Amino acid sequence: MSDFNGTYTLDPAHSRIGFWLRHAMVTKVRGEFTEFDSSLSYGEKNAASAVIKVASINTSNDDRDNHLRSDDFFAVETYPEITFTATEFNINGNAGTVTGDLTIKGITKPVTLDVEISGTAVDPDGQTRLGFEATTLLNRTDFGIDFNAPLNTGGVLISEDIHIEIEGSAIRQDA
Repeated sequence: MSDFNGTYTLDPAHSRIGFWLRHAMVTKVRGEFTEFDSSLSYGEKNAASAVIKVASINTSNDDRDNHLRSDDFFAVETYPEITFTATEFNINGNAGTVTGDLTIKGITKPVTLDVEISGTAVDPDGQTRLGFEATTLLNRTDFGIDFNAPLNTGGVLISEDIHIEIEGSAIRQDA
């Protein structure tokens, strides 16, 4: 694990914070947040934090994105950011979990991310990069995002389960 020790910042140009959920209970809608800052340290002192600009949500549909920014969902005017602060690391080799406090719409809940570290590499600019993927499953109603509509065929328009998918390329800062 010592190959990964260091302090890193997430490179937004080569990273993704995405999600997917069921729509009408039969299809998936995918989206991502395109503006975020994140840093992490691993080694003697473990730490990680992220700030996501909610207004940067992108599902490739302007009408849907604007609805997601509204008070029906994220209430961006009142709650412009989603934050995550790690509280516990449990990494063994190249995989494990990171648990932390996730705050959405002013509601903070503990969340555990399943993490897989793909390794490090030196890029053409001489920067050491750490690659990783992280996933978790959230219930959006836990964070006050409870808009929905019943379907005539049964079920609801939008699933409560939100699948989070993070693909990270982090640049070492203390090399």
